[in-house]
Amino acid sequence: MLDHCSISHKGGVVLWSRAFTPAASQIASTPASPVNSLIREALIEGRTTEKYEKDGYAVKWTFVNDLELIFVVAYQRILQLTYVEDLLTAIRTLFVKLFEPFLATFVASLHAMNTGKLSGSAGPKAATPTTWDFSKAFEGWDNMFDKLLRTFEEKAAQERRSRMRPAVSRPVAAELSSPPSDDQSTVPSQSVSESMDEQHISRNVQALKNRLRGRGGRRGGRGLGRVESGSGRESLPNSDSDTPSKSKRKAKAKEQRKWGESTPNETDMAALDFSMDKPSDGFVSAEHLDLDALVDQASLGTRTEDGLYEIKDWEFGKGTSDFTDAVISQALKANGVASAPKAQSSTSSLGALGSLFARFTGSKVLTEEDLKPVLEAMKQHLMKKNVAKDIADKVCEGVGEGLVGKRIGGLQTISAAVRVALSNSITRILTPKTSTDLLLSIRTKLNSPLPSTQQRLPYSMTFVGVNGVGKSTNLSKVAFWLIQNGLRVLIAACDTFRSGAVEQLRVHVRNLSMLGVDGAADSKGRVELFERGYGKDAAAIAREAITYAKDHDFDVVLIDTAGRMQDNEPLMRALAKLVAVNNPDKIVFVGEALVGNEAVDQLTKFDRALRDFSAATGGAGKGRGIDGMLVTKWDTVDDKVGAALSMTYVTGQPIIFVGTGQTYTDLRQLRVANVVQAILSD
Repeated sequence: MLDHCSISHKGGVVLWSRAFTPAASQIASTPASPVNSLIREALIEGRTTEKYEKDGYAVKWTFVNDLELIFVVAYQRILQLTYVEDLLTAIRTLFVKLFEPFLATFVASLHAMNTGKLSGSAGPKAATPTTWDFSKAFEGWDNMFDKLLRTFEEKAAQERRSRMRPAVSRPVAAELSSPPSDDQSTVPSQSVSESMDEQHISRNVQALKNRLRGRGGRRGGRGLGRVESGSGRESLPNSDSDTPSKSKRKAKAKEQRKWGESTPNETDMAALDFSMDKPSDGFVSAEHLDLDALVDQASLGTRTEDGLYEIKDWEFGKGTSDFTDAVISQALKANGVASAPKAQSSTSSLGALGSLFARFTGSKVLTEEDLKPVLEAMKQHLMKKNVAKDIADKVCEGVGEGLVGKRIGGLQTISAAVRVALSNSITRILTPKTSTDLLLSIRTKLNSPLPSTQQRLPYSMTFVGVNGVGKSTNLSKVAFWLIQNGLRVLIAACDTFRSGAVEQLRVHVRNLSMLGVDGAADSKGRVELFERGYGKDAAAIAREAITYAKDHDFDVVLIDTAGRMQDNEPLMRALAKLVAVNNPDKIVFVGEALVGNEAVDQLTKFDRALRDFSAATGGAGKGRGIDGMLVTKWDTVDDKVGAALSMTYVTGQPIIFVGTGQTYTDLRQLRVANVVQAILSD
C-alpha cells in the first residue's frame, strides 16, 4: 500500500498530491516529509539514485523534462512493492497526455514571472502559483488515479497468490479430477494443501535425521539444500512429458569439427571460395581476370612530355556557394539583430557574410565585440565541415586577428576583407612547408653519387596508422602510381598480426603485375612481394626487405605495417623500433577523411610516440616523426574535408595523396585551393 503520491513542478509548486495514511497526511507539509527530504538531499545535490530511503520510507520518482515535472511515490520500505516503477510510468504518461496544454501554459507563465523578477521590468502581471486553480484544472484526475492504482494493486495481489499457491502432485491431482463416489465428497483444496505440506515437512525431517546420523546428504551448509532438492525428486512428475524415455534422454552426439594442423591445400581453398564467377579449377588465371575492372579508366592520369605519369586532380562539385544566410541569421537572432538583405552580387565570395558586416558595422573600426557572433557562426560552420573543434578555434582566431582594428567603408570592402582573412588563415595551415614532389625525392636519392665501395639503397616508405583505415589498399595504389612512372617496387609485408594481411598484398601484387605500362603487355618484374609469414618481428622483415631490394635493383620499398591504436604503448614501441632500425626515407600516416575530432588525438600521439620511442631505441638522440599524410575515403565525405585541415595543423606536415574508391587509379593529388573552396562552401 502506498503512503504518499505527488506531482510537482521543479520550482517547488505542488500540482497534485495524495496521502493514503494519517501519518503520511500529517508530515506531508513538514520538513520531515520523505518528499521534501528527497528534493533537499537527493535532487538538489544531484545525487539522483534510482531509490531514496528516509525514516523507514522508500521513495521513487521520475521526471518529465519538457514540462519540468516530478512524479514521486513514497511507501513503507518493508513492503517491497514491485509495481511502483510501472505505476510511476503509467501515471506520468496518462497525466501528461490529459493535461499537456494546461501544463505547457503553466510552465510558460512561471518562466515569464521569473524573467520579469530578474529584469525588474514592469510588464503585464503574470499569474502567481496561488491564482491557479489546480483542483478545477485537474478535475477527474483523482478517479483516474484510483482506477489506475487499483489495477496495479490487483495485478500484484494476483501474482502474489499465484506464487504462494503450492504445486499439486500428480496422484492428488488425479484424485481431485476423478468424480466423487457415493460415500465421499469432494476433498477441499485447503485440506489437500495442508496434507501435502505435512508430508513434505516429514520427509525433510526424516532426511535431516539421516544426515545427522551420517547416512545421507553432504557435509556443511549445502547438505540441507541437497535434502530439499532430493525431496523434490521424490514426488511424481506432473505429466508424462516430465519423465522422458531413455531414448529421448540420450541426445545425439555432436560431431567434432576437424581442425587441421597443416596448411590448407588447393581443395580446401576451393571449397571456401564462394565467388560467383570463379573458374572450375578454383584459381583465377590471367584469362579469367578482368583487367579493365582493375583500373578506373575515368580517373586515369595523364603523361607529360617528359613521360611522367601525373595523377588526376580531385575536383569538388561545382555550384557550391559560400556561407548561407541561415548560418548568419542564426548568429544574428541569438544576439537580437535583424538579418541583412542578401547581396545581389554573385561574383564576390562570402556575399552574405559581407552583407552582415555592412549592416553590423557600417563605416567604423571593427572590434572583438562586433566580430564575436560572426566568428561563432564561422566556428560552427567549420565543425560541420568535419574540422576538429580545437582547429576551428584556431582558424577563427586567425580570422579575428586579421579583421580586428580594420576600418570597413563599404560592402565590397567588407566582402574582400572577410574573404581574404578566412582564406589566408586556412591557406596558411594547408600550405606545405616541405616538398610534396615524391618522384623528385626518389630520383634525387637514386641518382645521388656514392663511393665506389657502397651500393645505393632503395627509397623506402613506411605506412602507419590505426586499424581499418586502408593502409594496404592505398599502399597498392601508390605502388601502381610508381610503376606507371617507371620505377621498380618491392612491397614488404610487415603486418604479421592481422589474418589475411599477407594474402591481401599477394593479390594486389599479382594484379599489378598484369597491368600494362609504357606499351608493355604487363608490368611483371616491376613489382614483387617480400614476406616471411606471420608472427615474426616486423622490424627484421623490413630490414631484410630493404637488403633484398638493394641486391635486386629495386627502386622503392613500400613497407606495410599492422594497424594499432595510438594509446597502445607496446605496439607503438614496436613500430618505433621498426623506424629506428630501418630509418625509412618517408613515414606516411594513413588516416580517414571522416575521422573528425579523433584526428587530433591520433596524429598527436602517433607523432609523439614515434619520436620518443625511436630516439630511445636508435640511440642517436633524435627521433623520427610523421613526414606526411595519406587521407583515405576522400569520396565518402563530399565537401566535408575538414579532416585535411585538422591533420595538417596538428603535424605541420603536408598531405601527399588522397585515396578514393577501390581501384588502383583512384589516388589523387590534393590542391590547397580546392580544399579551401570546399571548406568555405555551404
